[in-house]
Amino acid sequence: MKVYQDFEEIGNIPNAVLTIGTFDGVHLGHQKIIERLKEEAKRINGETVLFTFFPHPRMVINPTNHGLKLIQTQAEKIENLERLGLDHLIIFPFTKEFSTLSADEFVRDYLVNKLHVKTIVVGYDHQFGKNREGSLKQLQKLSETLPFKVIEIPAHEVDEINVSSTKIRQAIEIGDIQTANSYLNEPFEISGNVVKGNQIGRTIGFPTANIEIGDELKIIPAIGVYAVEVILEDHRKLQGMMNIGIRPTVTDSKEVKIEVFIFDFSEAIYDQSIKVYLLQRIRGEHRFQSVEVLRAQLQEDEKTVRTIFSHQPSIAINSGK
Repeated sequence: MKVYQDFEEIGNIPNAVLTIGTFDGVHLGHQKIIERLKEEAKRINGETVLFTFFPHPRMVINPTNHGLKLIQTQAEKIENLERLGLDHLIIFPFTKEFSTLSADEFVRDYLVNKLHVKTIVVGYDHQFGKNREGSLKQLQKLSETLPFKVIEIPAHEVDEINVSSTKIRQAIEIGDIQTANSYLNEPFEISGNVVKGNQIGRTIGFPTANIEIGDELKIIPAIGVYAVEVILEDHRKLQGMMNIGIRPTVTDSKEVKIEVFIFDFSEAIYDQSIKVYLLQRIRGEHRFQSVEVLRAQLQEDEKTVRTIFSHQPSIAINSGK
């Protein structure tokens, strides 16, 4: 997959079959659109294109009050789209100036004159352009005078999935990871670098890898303990449990930390980039009476998580992710 952040980088894309959107999460609805893109591109001997934006438009239009956290980092989204077989990804810089462009101008100046798009694939309720004035009906009208055709993904196909990025964010925020995963069609991912912590975990028999995400826009699930699968830099796939929280039994800090205890693993992996896939929330975070009580609870958590894996030994996607 070729990735562009500047129109000057884009060469000729033969028979471009394109869709538009933010595609945060690349969920089941997005995947249906990409499959339709691929079908049409194959039919006309063309190539698939996703025209997306960064920053997210809401962050530019309401910079002080967007309240938005993203399901995926840019790197996670790019990797996901490539795995789904997309040919071209245009990540267009969304600015205040660009937000004033009308839907007609956007289609004519960018999609037709610069990309020479042959087909645009959108859902029946898709909106775009200034004040989201662009619509399927408007695209169909423009296609009468401009050299492209429109393929609609009809209401019954979109609504039967009944999924949206907003619903996924809401599920993640309350720790309902299983619902989020069902919408994403794969486990929710947290990726980041392993950094040194205060090493309290190793003193009670549960050494953890502390993960620094490095992207303040990434959504963090509800505080608690999760069953997870871990992918190391060398692509080894391991099992473990993750704690997201402030660790009230061992510290008075209010800073939320993300720590993973990897089962049957004792290697030092500081400064490595790892991927963690969340499978199920086991419990919330509690303040225990003592470190000994905490240790006993962690032993029970480990038993619970190992039981989950005994019924479903490998859950994360098989793509080197």
